[in-house]
Amino acid sequence: MSVEGSTKAVVTALAANLGIAVTKFVAYLLTASSAMLAESIHSVADSSNQALLLIGGKRARRRATPDHPFGYGRERYIYAFIVAIVLFSVGGLFALYEAWHKISDPHPITEWQWVPITVLLVAIVLEAAALRTAVRESNAERGDAGWVQFVRRSKSPELPVILLEDIGALVGLVFALAGVTMTLLTGNGVWDGVGTAAIGVLLVVIAVVLAVEVKSLLIGESASAEHERRIERAILAGDDVDTIIHMRTMHLGPDELLVAVKIAIDSEDDARDVAHAINGAETRVRQAVPIARLIYIEPDILLARRPASPVAQEDQSAGADS
Repeated sequence: MSVEGSTKAVVTALAANLGIAVTKFVAYLLTASSAMLAESIHSVADSSNQALLLIGGKRARRRATPDHPFGYGRERYIYAFIVAIVLFSVGGLFALYEAWHKISDPHPITEWQWVPITVLLVAIVLEAAALRTAVRESNAERGDAGWVQFVRRSKSPELPVILLEDIGALVGLVFALAGVTMTLLTGNGVWDGVGTAAIGVLLVVIAVVLAVEVKSLLIGESASAEHERRIERAILAGDDVDTIIHMRTMHLGPDELLVAVKIAIDSEDDARDVAHAINGAETRVRQAVPIARLIYIEPDILLARRPASPVAQEDQSAGADS
């Protein structure tokens, strides 16, 4: 994934949310609308989240050290997980608390009635523009995958986080607009609280989804199925490798992949032949999957013939057909 693309989406969302947060808070001060206050806090939380994503991206680029020999790539996952917690606590739970307070003691909007409608409409336009940027940058990475699959399978946390945040912000604005509009039409402040409650539930759901997906990345996810197929084909492309006994992969970061493989070699090969086979396999893997930064290949002698890997079976079948 292009780091520049994710950074552009984050910066665009940050600029939009900072401006929106100020206008929403001014509207809240003028109207005392709980939906406007919830949306103000929502935009502040989103702005903080985008700043955290930028910090995480910068810290992840630090070079490896003796204490952290595999580098700092997972810092991007850690900061994305913090984003989910902030969105849940600051955004979602605060909105639910404010909704309960407003429904318990409702007050109509009696002054500056046009302000919240205007602010929300302008905010919808700005959020739609930010979402459009996130969608455009995401399309370059997701390829033919659906949006749900992209969010679940992406190894880069920034774009899925920004996508869900922007979608949540846009839908939240619609909820706020509906609540404020019904309050103005009916004179009943309960509708304002209902809109605020809808915003809170929405944010909690998005935060939980983000937390679950980022937790999986923090624990350590394997390479995608496509990358694993490329790695297997690259290793087996050499005449000096009989078969793959087993292989493990793990993402150290969105653009850093650890590959550990045990290969079978001929029992008559000497140390020079083995070293040549390993070096050739490493070169082919790096050409096939450039993000495979750390590759560990262990040679072994295959005493009993094991079933060929799925890739090997596929290649043998293709050869027989031809």
